[in-house]
Amino acid sequence: MHQTHEIAQLGAKILRQHALAVEDVHAPDIRQTIELMQQIMMDTQGVGIAAPQICVSKRIIIVASRPTKRYPYAPQMAPTVMINPNFQPLSDQTEKGWEGCLSIPAIRALVPRYQAISSQYTDLQGVRRTINLEGFIARIFQHECDHLDGKLYLDRVENNGEIISETEFYKLIA
Repeated sequence: MHQTHEIAQLGAKILRQHALAVEDVHAPDIRQTIELMQQIMMDTQGVGIAAPQICVSKRIIIVASRPTKRYPYAPQMAPTVMINPNFQPLSDQTEKGWEGCLSIPAIRALVPRYQAISSQYTDLQGVRRTINLEGFIARIFQHECDHLDGKLYLDRVENNGEIISETEFYKLIA
């Protein structure tokens, strides 16, 4: 069954809420949410997605870096479901990079993020894991974690001149 599901858009209240922790990774509703998130991310050329974006207030993200039309230079990584994620920066070093969001279509912006982080999450088997991430993959992880705390990438932009249309973004990277 291939149902379409709406992605919450800028202005939707759920995008500004603090998502709830997942108590049981094996619960049927959690499994259903994860399946839907995976389907939508693949259908939309996303490199990551957070449960609040599909109107589910749970602390679940998927990080799936891969080259797509939206991110042609993204590194390849197996899609990873991360439940109740958090992170610590490995250094104070930040870097600005271009970000977009399925909840804010047609816009891109330069966003400062930590370059290297240590991330913790619970996997699909209920095992707590720690992995170090850097560069673009660390950026995706931080972007998706922001969604769980009711933050959007535009909140982190330092200068409004660094917000551009997706059309201009594609010209830049061409």
